[in-house]
Order: sequence, then structure tokens, then C-alpha cells
Amino acid sequence: MSIELFNELESRINSLINVVSELKLENDRLKKENSRLHEERVGFKARIDAILKKLEGV
Repeated sequence: MSIELFNELESRINSLINVVSELKLENDRLKKENSRLHEERVGFKARIDAILKKLEGV
């Protein structure tokens, strides 16, 4: 194998490593956003349940 092939392979591996790193960062960001949205949904559900209980009394 020539040095050019090794250089190309190294370049592709480095590129893949960068992609994986970016995907890991995006995954972490999405996990945090998902958690925030879940908490927001729980809060809305609690508020809706409270409103429905008040309406039952009317």
C-alpha cells in the first residue's frame, strides 16, 4: 500500500471520529431537551387535572 492510501484512510477515520463526537454532543443536548419537555408536560397535566377537578365541583 502506498502512503497516499494510508493518508486517505487516516483522513476518513478522523472524519468519522469527528462525526461521532458531534453526534454524541447532539444526543446529550436532545436528552436534556427531552427531559425538559417531559417536566413541562407533567406540569401542564397537573394544571389541567386541577382545572378539571374544579369544574367537577361546579
